Amino acid sequence: MSGRSAFGRFLDELDVLVFVVGAGVAAFAVVAFALFEGAATEAMTGVNTFLWTNLGWAYLLVMFVLVAFVLFLVFGPWGNIKLGADDEEPEFTFLAYFAMLYSAGIAAGIVFWGPAEAIFHYDAVSPFFGAESQSPGAAVGAVQYTFFHWGLSAWTAYVVMGLPIAYYAYRHDAPLRISTVLAPWVGLDNLDGAVAKVIDILAVFATIGGVATTLGLVGKQFLVGVEWMTGASVGDLGTILVITGLTVAFTLSVALGVEKGIRRISYFNMVLFAVVTVATFVLGPTGYIMAVGTQALGGYINQFITMSFYTGAAASGGAGVAEWVGSWTIFYWAWWFSWTPFVGLFIARISRGRTVRQVAVTGVLASTGITIPWFATMGGTAIFLQENGRADILTVVSNLGEAASGYPLFEALPLGGVLTVLFLVLVTTFLVTSADSSTLALGMLTTGGAERPSTINRVIWGFLIGALASLLMVIGGVDALQAAAIITGGPFAVVTLLAVASMILTFGKQRALFLREEDEVDVPASTEVIDGVQDDD
Repeated sequence: MSGRSAFGRFLDELDVLVFVVGAGVAAFAVVAFALFEGAATEAMTGVNTFLWTNLGWAYLLVMFVLVAFVLFLVFGPWGNIKLGADDEEPEFTFLAYFAMLYSAGIAAGIVFWGPAEAIFHYDAVSPFFGAESQSPGAAVGAVQYTFFHWGLSAWTAYVVMGLPIAYYAYRHDAPLRISTVLAPWVGLDNLDGAVAKVIDILAVFATIGGVATTLGLVGKQFLVGVEWMTGASVGDLGTILVITGLTVAFTLSVALGVEKGIRRISYFNMVLFAVVTVATFVLGPTGYIMAVGTQALGGYINQFITMSFYTGAAASGGAGVAEWVGSWTIFYWAWWFSWTPFVGLFIARISRGRTVRQVAVTGVLASTGITIPWFATMGGTAIFLQENGRADILTVVSNLGEAASGYPLFEALPLGGVLTVLFLVLVTTFLVTSADSSTLALGMLTTGGAERPSTINRVIWGFLIGALASLLMVIGGVDALQAAAIITGGPFAVVTLLAVASMILTFGKQRALFLREEDEVDVPASTEVIDGVQDDD
């Protein structure tokens, strides 16, 4: 395709309103953080504090409803509904599908927090357990809470968002965009209204903020690793060069597309992820990891419902207890909600030809099954090394931040230098796939739902996100933008409930139609599943 025709395609497919307003709001936020960092950070922190103090219960309740609904999809009668024509085969093999889904989801965060979160909880114990700091009870509780924060709940919101979009897109030719969840109420021919546009614009802003922040955090982790290994400070220029390098990497992946770019890097990610996990498990305190991890897993299963509704409001400690829950659990739930636009869209994009049950099992159960061994291994190793004086990880984190937690951990193990390098590569490649999938989602959102947005569109978003991350890391303000992205989790918690309602209405009607056809009842060809959409069957 010539440059002129490629640019023409970019202009022809562009949803100008969503593109301009979404990018404009993000640019305004960047300018505010750059010129008025203190005021912007204070404002965002104030809003966040208000949310977890007054509405934290709502985040907890919504997330539990989503988990219960996904389990219903796994075991209930709607699981066999096909996301596409009844005879359509999946676009990707299961291995490729799972690798891309996991890599594009929260995997960069999983690698980032793997060595860090459990050691935090080991020192500052959750009031849910009431154990003494740095005690055996604190160790089990610390690993158990990492399972809770990164397990079933973390993956559920993405699947809930992705399923109705995939259903309408591949059974009724609906656009691949977040506002498609409104189809049962407005009809597929009326998805260009004001409410739909607002949802898509908010999705653009949440995606930009979320991914730029992650790119900044992972870039910081990479820079800390370089400084840890070389002893040399990188400086502002080095920071810009590192983020630029990461941006070029995922922009090249963008240009190659889903089939060649994301899929190939995702395969590499999963192999390296397995290598680092197994190597740490074998070279680390294997028996301790198994003992603590097994007990923590049992506690996670047995106390899942109680933890899901725990606000700390009635516990001794008052505001301090509620603040712990707000700083961790509610923070995470809001963060996952804010990431639902781009991860949900990406899941929808790669799920053509699969059933509802296959997506739910892969996206929630299988992803959790991979995540738990990682956190058991990394968290258990970090706690063991700290407890036995082989690595003072808490002091390193206190001085250099959570980005440095993995380096003293791996350094204390045999082949520590090799593991450190592999860890750096792993967090970088996972970041590349997350950023790649987000630019794909931004492309779909800003083109009215095109399944394959133009390369120019995706490259533009890639460079904008990279430039934003570089700016924020040099001038500060990452915390403020992170807070802004988290705040968008509130509205998207509501949108996920709309997605649930959308599936209840549509899947329920399709299931009823299917049962009537099985009973050989004469169903008119014009039977409608949703207003303005005729069923394909």
